[in-house]
Amino acid sequence: MSEYKVSHRYAVSLLESAVEKNILDAVSKDIELIANTLHANKQLVHVISSPIIKPPLKLAILDEIFQSRVTAETIKFLHFLVEKNREGLLESIVYLFMELKDEKLGIINVEVKSSIPFSEGQVKELKDKLESYLNKKVRFSFQIDESMLGGFVARVGDTLFDASLSHQLELLKKQFLKGGASLN
Repeated sequence: MSEYKVSHRYAVSLLESAVEKNILDAVSKDIELIANTLHANKQLVHVISSPIIKPPLKLAILDEIFQSRVTAETIKFLHFLVEKNREGLLESIVYLFMELKDEKLGIINVEVKSSIPFSEGQVKELKDKLESYLNKKVRFSFQIDESMLGGFVARVGDTLFDASLSHQLELLKKQFLKGGASLN
């Protein structure tokens, strides 16, 4: 079975268990903490994934790092992964869990690039329009790209909403050329 399928099964299992026990918020915070910790410390990922390091040591490391910071349910899940020799999939499981949780809650991540920061009013207006269009709650991540002339580009999964000035100028150029007019 592929790594993705196995990771997906474990992520779904954790999500369903958290929903069933009515602790989705707590487990979500735990998983986010674990994801951030793994992202910030690639050595930890290598140690947890290493076949050379014995399971009791891996459990001790995970307990030392997370025992006082996450729920008992999450610790049980980490122990379960080590017992099943699936700790090498921990990173992919936590990211899949976060995706599945967002999907379940109707949340979609939107990456926005612009040449200057958005004002609060612009953020609200964009959020309202995208939530209405996508029929989901929107979570933004903003990035400043000073190479842009103006406007913004929003990415939602594989879909790109290009409202950049350079794109608008390109569309205008195409209209002029289509009409037989010359820009030179």
